[in-house]
Amino acid sequence: MERLVFHVDVNSAYLSWEAARRVSQGLEDLRLIPSAIGGDPAKRTGVILAKSIPAKKYGVQTGEPVAAALRKCPQLQLARPDFTLYEKNSKAFIAICRQYAPVVEQVSIDECFLDMSGTAYLYPDPLEIACRIKDHIRDALGFTVNVGISRNKLLAKMASDFEKPDKVHTLFPEEIAAKMWPLPVRELFSVGSATAEKLRRSSIYTIGELAASDVRVIRQLVGVKLGDQLHAYANGIDDSPVATEPEEAKGYSISTTLEDDVRSAEDAKRILLVLSDSVSAHMRREGVQAGCVSVTIRANDFKNRSHQRHLDLVTDISDEIYTVAAELFDELWDKKTPLRLLGIALTDIARGEEAQLSLFADARRERTRKREQAIDAIRQKFGADTIVRGSSLEVPVSVGRRYRARAEQERLEKEKTDLLD
Repeated sequence: MERLVFHVDVNSAYLSWEAARRVSQGLEDLRLIPSAIGGDPAKRTGVILAKSIPAKKYGVQTGEPVAAALRKCPQLQLARPDFTLYEKNSKAFIAICRQYAPVVEQVSIDECFLDMSGTAYLYPDPLEIACRIKDHIRDALGFTVNVGISRNKLLAKMASDFEKPDKVHTLFPEEIAAKMWPLPVRELFSVGSATAEKLRRSSIYTIGELAASDVRVIRQLVGVKLGDQLHAYANGIDDSPVATEPEEAKGYSISTTLEDDVRSAEDAKRILLVLSDSVSAHMRREGVQAGCVSVTIRANDFKNRSHQRHLDLVTDISDEIYTVAAELFDELWDKKTPLRLLGIALTDIARGEEAQLSLFADARRERTRKREQAIDAIRQKFGADTIVRGSSLEVPVSVGRRYRARAEQERLEKEKTDLLD
């Protein structure tokens, strides 16, 4: 049985969902004017999460500060993010996809893969059924999607990124040479800006040139693992299945871009305490523990710097995570450069019996863990700010509230960053 995979991607999801709501209320369609979804333009945390096609013509870019976007397009119409709305629309379009496909893998809030293998008797024409799914979503929910069709997930995703919006595209293996190889190497899935620059410096400008290159050369440029992956992707090779269940998290992370530069270790550590509290509560809810803590900082040069430490015992205790994070921060920061971002990541995740084997060698740790579980239960029932650590009281309320709740919203935030770079 030949594989058949669809990739369904909402066109400019955040903006489309806000636009559909406004149209249903008789208001102007944001998709037809220069508009964007973003934060408060008066605050440095505000970034563009999604933009309309008219806004794109002014050079507005996803991920740039709202203030910069307004300089490019003073008439830009801004709408604040609404995660409740996004969650509602995400569930609605996934529900429609499940009506057509036996296996659906949701990979983010606004995209999913459909395994259509074996459905030829029901749907003999893949293009026809893809158009039907696309039109069903548009007519029922008021927003548009692109659908990519191929024999594997990689090529289906590449196809869905072709001309937008409201389109269906194919990228079968026999079409790779004509449709994919002429594209700039930066457009290959998983190639970030830094990787693309390394390839360009070696005169590899297109996906086709990458596909034709000696894999040993690619390994020397970007490393063995990534080199093998990129060479396979450039040749359209991807054997990954459409999964019915999401993969277990390999790590838990949280970060905040600060409205005002942090200039003292004391202020930075108060924020690290809030972040430690939030991310450890997330782990406790999922019954896992971490064996490695890392801290990331970013100064005004926009470059991230990080340190990590492996622990003797895995943990989900906020105080233990914070203690290590504070020590890493002291090792990392030069004590003079103003900081605009702080983050904590927890990896080496232990689950089930693996976590239980290392469970609290002394009664003090067990008491601490039970106390934190009790605090989690109170916060879950009465609100995140019901119990606040005294040492974090001087953290701005906006930081405390937003980042104690951040673990719940992480999967909703679509910042299409290249994790490989």
